[in-house]
Amino acid sequence: MKSVVAPPETSTACLRIECTNGTTVRLTQYPVDLTMSNSEVYQAVAGYDFSGVQETASFSPSAVDLQGIMDASGITRDAVMSGIFDGAKCYLFRVNFLAPVEDYEPITASVLGKTTFEDNRFTIEEMSLIDALNQSAGGSILVTCPKTFGGTEYAGCKQTFSLATGTISSVASQFIVRDSSRGEPADWYGLGKIWFTSGANVGLKPREIQDYAANGTITVFEPFYYPVVAGDAYSMAPGCRKRLEDCRDKWANVANFGGFPDVPTSSSYAQVGNKR
Repeated sequence: MKSVVAPPETSTACLRIECTNGTTVRLTQYPVDLTMSNSEVYQAVAGYDFSGVQETASFSPSAVDLQGIMDASGITRDAVMSGIFDGAKCYLFRVNFLAPVEDYEPITASVLGKTTFEDNRFTIEEMSLIDALNQSAGGSILVTCPKTFGGTEYAGCKQTFSLATGTISSVASQFIVRDSSRGEPADWYGLGKIWFTSGANVGLKPREIQDYAANGTITVFEPFYYPVVAGDAYSMAPGCRKRLEDCRDKWANVANFGGFPDVPTSSSYAQVGNKR
């Protein structure tokens, strides 16, 4: 049973979306903006709606759809297509609009998933957090390390590193940029991340680095959303290719290496022995 329930005659739905990059979007179905008791403002923007919530008495996850018109609810096409809403956590709740309190009557917590576009409208599928109970648990025996680089969780990577900052000196394409002032060795930022703090790509999803050359040339797997120009400022995090040699020689962190490079492959252990 819920501990509190918003009065049916004065209740309205509110949604808070917390993106992985720190961006938070607050929406309400009420006709005007609602200021919560903690001073957070939930925007009453026309052009979006909840399709409804499907829930059962079992442990099956509830399904929610968030539908809206681009730019009408503070969710722009650029933001959605760049991926900053992928995996964002959502909290849907009801409040008494006469005395609104954030998270007053929780309805469901969910994670944003697949996004579809039609004309200038978007639909984002949400999956209840209880769906975590349906996920497979356990680890796999892999040659490469399965840990998240820099993770501080129990038995995690534990590797510390510093973020780099700089400005782009030249641009070869939407995939290749260069900062001629960089001096780190080749591949130092391989499989790391780069994101921009000025220019047209500010606030958009970081790009994973495919290759980093000693002369400061940075190649990414996916093109930058907007054209990068010389002078754009960026931040960059180093990466790890999850190999034993990277953990040992690059980071001196082999004590926390989680791979199994000496385990024989199936082609080896499945062979039938020869009789002599």
